[in-house]
Amino acid sequence: MKAIDRIKIRHTRIRRRVTGTPTRPRLAVHFSGQHIYAQVIDDSSGKTVAAVSTVESSVKGSRRTNANMATAGKVGALIAARSLQKNIKAVVFDRGGFRYHGKVKALADAARAAGLEF
Repeated sequence: MKAIDRIKIRHTRIRRRVTGTPTRPRLAVHFSGQHIYAQVIDDSSGKTVAAVSTVESSVKGSRRTNANMATAGKVGALIAARSLQKNIKAVVFDRGGFRYHGKVKALADAARAAGLEF
């Protein structure tokens, strides 16, 4: 079984239990080979409340790939700041099927340090 298949299976299993509500939306993360994406999503209305990615010029680095731990920390801090601007202090963390270590852990720790609760 390929790694991408294992990620999809884990993500499906996680999404059965993790759901965002208006009071506690879901912080969903995705890591491609070159970029990092984070969104705060209210699943009841299907709306994205806040989003950050390394595609944005304010986050983008000078490297060819921006999917590293340092950039994941920046994305985590920025998604927390944007969520707090919208009066969202607590979220449910959806790691997107990725294992909780490395970039995922760096993003989560930076978001917690910036004031987001999960």
